[in-house]
Amino acid sequence: MPDVYKLPVHTRAVRAVFRPLFRLIFRALSQANIQGLHHVPTQGAYLIAINHVSLYEAPFILAFWPVAPEAVGASDLWNRPGQSMLVRLYGGIPLNRGQYDRQVVDVMLAVFNAGRPLLLAPEGQRSHKPGMRRGLPGLAYLIDQAGVPVVPVGISGATDDFLARALRGKRPPICMHIGEPLLLPPITGKGAQRRAARQRNVDQVMLHIAKLLPEEYRGVYASSEFNGTETP
Repeated sequence: MPDVYKLPVHTRAVRAVFRPLFRLIFRALSQANIQGLHHVPTQGAYLIAINHVSLYEAPFILAFWPVAPEAVGASDLWNRPGQSMLVRLYGGIPLNRGQYDRQVVDVMLAVFNAGRPLLLAPEGQRSHKPGMRRGLPGLAYLIDQAGVPVVPVGISGATDDFLARALRGKRPPICMHIGEPLLLPPITGKGAQRRAARQRNVDQVMLHIAKLLPEEYRGVYASSEFNGTETP
């Protein structure tokens, strides 16, 4: 594990310029609405867990969050024109989907050890339409290792056509709802029991995100299997 997580000076400088610039862009092109900022911890490490419909959630959060979080993104972003430049300039952390990478886990743990927030989408990939997919257990593994709180965040309005509508002057609404920080129970047991415990913890985070979203965004977490209601 890296002993100390340090940001290069040029990365800090880029963030200092890009964050207010992107806030200005979002406010000019859309009806940006931020709710629940009082839930954001004022100090210490924590994980920001979000729903993930399109490419626009992460830039929206990174622009408006009170501090500049570290951010994990799918490694294929580093190979896409335009997007590659932005994630590299911001200093994002690339993660290969569906693969366990101890080096990346160590970097994320070093972020927490440095007392910094980290942004992660538990679904692992974009849904491309409102409707949450089931969260992946990697988040629970990370939190069990780090012992940090999770801040659930629900974002509505960041659909695939968000930018197209914004550029046509429609100023589409986009909203960030920030929930209260969660402390997940420790993972116990072995084998299948341990894997099930991780999935329960992730589902707990996803349910809190779902409660921050309109009904049509909740996807599988609108199901009675997860929300504790009984089917009619």
